[in-house]
Amino acid sequence: MARPALLQRRVSLLSLSLLCLVPWVQSNGNGLALTPPMGWMAWERFRCDTDCKDDLENCISEKLFMDMADRLSEDGWRELGYEYVIIDDCWMSRTRDKNGTLQPDPDRFPSGIKRLADYVHNRGLKLGIYADMGTGTCMNFPGTTLDKIKLDAQTFASWEVDYLKFDGCNSNALEQLLGYPLMSKALNATGRPMVYSCSWPVYIGSLPPEVNYTLLGDICHLWRNYYDIQDSWDSVQFIMDWFFNNQDYIQPAAGPGKWNDPDMLIIGNFGLSLDQSRTQMALWSIMAAPLIMSNDLRSLDNAARAILQNKVALSINQDPLGIQGRRLFKEKTKIEVYWRPLVDGASALVFLSRRSDMPYLYHTSLEKLFFEKGNYEVYDVFQSSKLKPLKSTEQFTVSINPSGVVMLHLKPVRSESGHRTLL
Repeated sequence: MARPALLQRRVSLLSLSLLCLVPWVQSNGNGLALTPPMGWMAWERFRCDTDCKDDLENCISEKLFMDMADRLSEDGWRELGYEYVIIDDCWMSRTRDKNGTLQPDPDRFPSGIKRLADYVHNRGLKLGIYADMGTGTCMNFPGTTLDKIKLDAQTFASWEVDYLKFDGCNSNALEQLLGYPLMSKALNATGRPMVYSCSWPVYIGSLPPEVNYTLLGDICHLWRNYYDIQDSWDSVQFIMDWFFNNQDYIQPAAGPGKWNDPDMLIIGNFGLSLDQSRTQMALWSIMAAPLIMSNDLRSLDNAARAILQNKVALSINQDPLGIQGRRLFKEKTKIEVYWRPLVDGASALVFLSRRSDMPYLYHTSLEKLFFEKGNYEVYDVFQSSKLKPLKSTEQFTVSINPSGVVMLHLKPVRSESGHRTLL
């Protein structure tokens, strides 16, 4: 969760000069997150519900995370790559223990985090946890100040945690400048492989020159660029617009082991229609975004499940090249076109309608979309159907529902000799 009331002031030149004093370490050099992480996180759906007396099914407790681990392991999610069960804010006791160590709330996590990690690991999954680079978390539980970074990293390792989300509420720009790299170093020093998710960019302005994306790629596996997602189509659009309006700045930063993070998948909650749910899945896959669901897997309907478990969309998201896609066109007709290159010369295309009237017929050709000359196999991702092959010069039409998408997977047709077949 990253919810600053106002973006913090720019880092001063004096603060920047301290960069040379920080012992840098490459988190992404440890072989983790070579494709965008996938899993489930509590925050957007369950927030900071700590009322386990009257709301046992939904409160932030070990039961909730055990329930979600059961669902991931038993309902086909794990086999598709959804492997992380991630605790967000509000898991802690209001105070550290007598040794200064973070501790879980004893009433809501009576077995402790290590036992929860064992439960998750026994189901072939991995456990993530939340901490905050500041005097307190966003919900005012104990934070991780500079002097506590090493201790907290060691604590998480002793609990056999596999993923850390490190937020930035209640800290200033200088503390973040020092703290985020120091936590990277501390995590690596434990010897336990932990994916490191940084919320740093959103607190200092999100874009260069305030944000050094090269540095982020050296110390973090993924980072929150922008504001928290909410359970609404407006929020999804707001985030999509920021990411693609600024693609020239952020797209080059992404790649294996280092990912831009537009926040959680809200598919299966209350705010999106079926078409809008497909849109979020399609654009998050084009962006090579982490696919971290925040929903109730215990009551997910079949339509939401089909979108989140779409194997072709997942293969696009998890493409090993790790190249983040881009928006190609933003038409006056309120149709937008997105593209992502994939392995073996394949690619993904998404046609998005921002209209609110009726399905729109969009006419184009692969040649107009900058495809190389040749013939292409075409697969409609959400209709789960193979379409007739397309020549690059051939005009074709897609019908796009309001606030919906058509997502295509395209692969060049090759001759027996391995060359593209040309017109």
